[in-house]
Amino acid sequence: MTATDVVRNALRLGFATAAIVAMSYQLATSVALGRSGANFFSFFTIQSNILAVAALFLLVLVRREERSPLVDGLRTGAVLYVAITGVVFALLLSGLQQELQTTTPWVDTVVHRVMPLVLVVDWLLDPPGHRLPAWAAAAWLVYPVAWFAYTLVRGEVVDWYPYPFVDVSELGYGGVLARAAALTVGFAVLALGLLALGNRLARRRADPTPHAPVEQHAA
Repeated sequence: MTATDVVRNALRLGFATAAIVAMSYQLATSVALGRSGANFFSFFTIQSNILAVAALFLLVLVRREERSPLVDGLRTGAVLYVAITGVVFALLLSGLQQELQTTTPWVDTVVHRVMPLVLVVDWLLDPPGHRLPAWAAAAWLVYPVAWFAYTLVRGEVVDWYPYPFVDVSELGYGGVLARAAALTVGFAVLALGLLALGNRLARRRADPTPHAPVEQHAA
């Protein structure tokens, strides 16, 4: 393990710890205010940050040369999910911290801004080592779709929705499904872009030095 790997892993552990502390603090605060713990863990933000923490720990435990295509796929999926969190927050949810139960500024910063940036930058600096098949992008989308289905079913039961764009009581099923379709298209584009970039970076890593041109000698 090189000195760079040691520093990188120390930073991964530090950011993972920061996210755990932020989420634990917010959960304790929410419960103390009488809010539902189940609601807290139903936020895509919280779930994606948990997956991001797991990905950082995985990278610390599994050295670069030991990472399989499965590890690269799982890690890239986590990067996609927390990137979705950052993008959706910036475009649709900024200023709604009260509804998102992240009213504490430093918690809001960690889960909505820092962790998405950290995971993406870490992925770029230490990219996947294996090219992944095209179906990996479709596999990554299974979780957001499953989260959406869970949110609608649970919302119907408990009459609570984590985000305005999935609030059936305000938008109706037609409005929610239309927004979900638009977001799914955006997520699919992001997944395909991440897959293409990851495969390109993996190819460069497998063959880091350009081939020297073959000299042509006159007959």
